[in-house]
Amino acid sequence: MANAATAERILDTAENLFARKGFSETSLRAITSKADVNLAAVNYHFGSKEALIQAVFERFLTPFCEALAQHLDELEEQGGEITLERLLSVVSVLAMGSHGTRPERATLFFRLSGLAYTQAQEHLRSYLREQYGGLFQRFLDLLGRAAPEVPPMEMFWRVHFALGATIFTLSGMGSLQAICAREFGEELTAADVNERLLAFTVGGLRGRD
Repeated sequence: MANAATAERILDTAENLFARKGFSETSLRAITSKADVNLAAVNYHFGSKEALIQAVFERFLTPFCEALAQHLDELEEQGGEITLERLLSVVSVLAMGSHGTRPERATLFFRLSGLAYTQAQEHLRSYLREQYGGLFQRFLDLLGRAAPEVPPMEMFWRVHFALGATIFTLSGMGSLQAICAREFGEELTAADVNERLLAFTVGGLRGRD
């Protein structure tokens, strides 16, 4: 129990510092100091900084991907048309609701996802492809079936543009809500923002020439 609690404390600290400062800028010394553990504890539980970064993503992605795979199975078993709206609604609900009593961790995850694209972390991208690539490809195949008029390369770009908009919006949810309240006098909930983001994303993936 003590070992498990120590590992969780290290992961909690690492994901917060990585999200705030970046992967390269966050040292193991900073993590151990903030988590009140020694370097030996990090090495014991994770082995290296790269493995710790991977473990931070695994803690988010493994339950998310398990739930996503189950929902995709159910969609295909139900038969009928699998639309972009249905596919993206499933992802949206799971991404925002898979953190139990700590929904703020979804914001952390999207910040970390943005860093995975913008910082030199090839080991992380390789790890994610190895661990989750099969499911991600299955999801992309379903997107292609839902929008057969979109050529594969065009879908690739549209998915990444949509991912960029999603990461920006969800990692800065609080700031965007505050700006909306100040500029337009409207207090939007996270669900309100997600509804708008979903409509934008579906429109962007479907597109019109």
